[in-house]
Amino acid sequence: MSATTSTKLAEIDYRPSYGAAAIAAALVFVLYLLTLSPSTAMWDTSEYIAAAFTLGLPHPPGNPLFVLLGRFFSILPIAPNVAMRVNILAALCSAVSAGMWFLIAERVLAGWLPRRWQRRFAGALAALIGSTAFTVWAQSVVNEKVYTVSLVGMAIVAWLAVRWCDDPDGPKADRILVLIAYLSGLGYANHMAGFLALPAVFIAVLVIRPRTFLRYKLVLAGLLAIVLGMTPFLTQPIRSAYFPRINEGETTGCITKLSADCTFSKLTYDRFMYNFNRTQYGKPALTDRQIPFTAQVGMWWTYFRWQWLRDANGTHAAAQTLLAWVFLLLGLLGGWVHWQRDRKSFWFFGPLIFTVTLVLIYYMNFKYGYSQAPELGDAVPREVRDRDYFYLWSFSAWSVWVALGLFDVWHRIAQMLGSDPVQMGAETFDVPRKSSWMAASPLLLVAIIPLFANWSTASRHGQTDTRDFAHDLLESVEPYGVLVTVGDNDTFPLWYAQEVEGIRQDVTVLCTSLLNTDWYTRQLIRNPIRPYDKANGPPAYADRIWTRPTKAPISLTYTQSDSVPPAVALGAPQELKTMSGYTFNIQPRDLGGGYHGLERADLFVLYIIRDAFPSTPVYFSRTDGTYPDEMGFGNNLITTGLARKLVATPPTPSATIIKLSNEGWFDVATTYSLWTKTFDAPKSLARRNGWADRPSVGIPYVYVRTGALLAEGLMQEGRKDEAQKVMATAQRVANGTGLADLLAAQQ
Repeated sequence: MSATTSTKLAEIDYRPSYGAAAIAAALVFVLYLLTLSPSTAMWDTSEYIAAAFTLGLPHPPGNPLFVLLGRFFSILPIAPNVAMRVNILAALCSAVSAGMWFLIAERVLAGWLPRRWQRRFAGALAALIGSTAFTVWAQSVVNEKVYTVSLVGMAIVAWLAVRWCDDPDGPKADRILVLIAYLSGLGYANHMAGFLALPAVFIAVLVIRPRTFLRYKLVLAGLLAIVLGMTPFLTQPIRSAYFPRINEGETTGCITKLSADCTFSKLTYDRFMYNFNRTQYGKPALTDRQIPFTAQVGMWWTYFRWQWLRDANGTHAAAQTLLAWVFLLLGLLGGWVHWQRDRKSFWFFGPLIFTVTLVLIYYMNFKYGYSQAPELGDAVPREVRDRDYFYLWSFSAWSVWVALGLFDVWHRIAQMLGSDPVQMGAETFDVPRKSSWMAASPLLLVAIIPLFANWSTASRHGQTDTRDFAHDLLESVEPYGVLVTVGDNDTFPLWYAQEVEGIRQDVTVLCTSLLNTDWYTRQLIRNPIRPYDKANGPPAYADRIWTRPTKAPISLTYTQSDSVPPAVALGAPQELKTMSGYTFNIQPRDLGGGYHGLERADLFVLYIIRDAFPSTPVYFSRTDGTYPDEMGFGNNLITTGLARKLVATPPTPSATIIKLSNEGWFDVATTYSLWTKTFDAPKSLARRNGWADRPSVGIPYVYVRTGALLAEGLMQEGRKDEAQKVMATAQRVANGTGLADLLAAQQ
């Protein structure tokens, strides 16, 4: 065809390619299934899987929509275990989101590109890039929390908003707006991010059809739809009054059973609102910036760099930064293309990008990220973990603009290689020939970089180490024992193991960070001690008969429990005498700001020791650090497996208990039995290909250290062959988790 002859298209085909989008979503879903976790994982994963399975309440605000969806998926016969079923929910949500980004990217180019296959290419690029961004991928193969459910809600709302922008006066326009309002309210019942798209919808309506806001019936219908969508919150006071094992916030005024008088009471309302507003976290006002806003933007940039190459060990820093700039500039170019090619939908999508980046950064008001600006060390306030998952919506939606930008570059290069004029309506465009598109297509390889660069760090295939750690920690405790833990990673996996897999339900888990709340301590009083499954218990404890306690390990009423103060000041050590006549010398702890004493959590630990010890064994998880030593128990602790057992009197050396220079008293016999006959995690940790999440590296490290200490103890007893085998296992764990240097330091 000559350059002066043009092809005329009779009519542009604006129909959305729902079939192609479904295929793209299905392929993304397959990718996630291939890299899906077969079990639970660190941080909040175990809490949310267990809460979904038990139809309980996770931490405030309780996320009732997720709990309902998670419960539904947990009982579907779609995978061999509960954890995988809930993980599939995350994978499905993100895959559907990728389909929505496909449709939006395709739609933006509908008035510019004459061929549907060309626009579908842009959609496919958006689906691919968005689904393989590190945080999106990592959150989609294990259900850490509620973020993928929020993502699919936002993506569906985004597609509906784009459709409304196409025809704001059409017969379906009002219904679309009401549906957007309902889905936003429903999304809020999953997570506050359900409202993230509403500011962008407001701006789009204000710019395109401002008179819409003068139609009070439509506005009222939208407000009612939002309220209707939020009704899953009504399930919380009811379910809470049935006292499920996971009942965080306890949003009911009922104490012993569900009834109308306590449900419809001011106490229920107060507890519900306290939970709904997340008051227990004490988040500062937005005007009280925790760090400069520029540093908070820097936190986002740190995580943006991760998306295209998750360089956990810092070995490819230059390549990571280069890719980040490439994807940032492509996204900015895509935003300009969006503005030029489809101004109407830009009035929604542009503000959406602004909301999920700068507005969200300002609203979250984070401290420095855990991995951000490492050169500053501890001189600045830091988050306890990396918070990249809060920007999942930002990184996912950004893929649309990256796809548009990459397609624009591809189009320009193809034009330079040869094009023909095509008339579309009254305009004529130079459209590249198919041969030109093909010649320029190697450029599109940029889109698959995250797929290969993130596979090893985002994939959770075959990882069972978190579940195995929970199993091993619980099995370190004698039957009917109390286990004191300190935070998320040594508590939530135990909840999962007990409530979902039924492992060692006889152990009472005491999390000190939760003991500072009134609802958690009420549950300690309320929950009965469950029976010990001797048939599946560890051989280390098979030689004795264990009697099930008939009452809770703490002898307080609900009123007494609620009246325990947040802290008490102590100027000198205090004597604690147990009900059995043993005495401990309790040390005041440094509570910060020159204040010494005991927190509410410390008091409850002491109450349990006072009321139930030693008939009820008391253990401190070795993830507690120096906590029991600070309390004054150091000389009365014996390391046993992954925990430290409290004994009534300081031990003396024996055939099985020795004193190690860097650890104190160590039970060699019991720990060796647990290590060789009971523990599961050494094998699964050895299969790992590194440990990307540095804030939780203490979990694999406790195995490395246990192996080194056990080997040292065996050597002291002259058991060289056993010591070498234990050390070899510890070495495999260290190699698998990237802790070989730390193990070398132990030797």
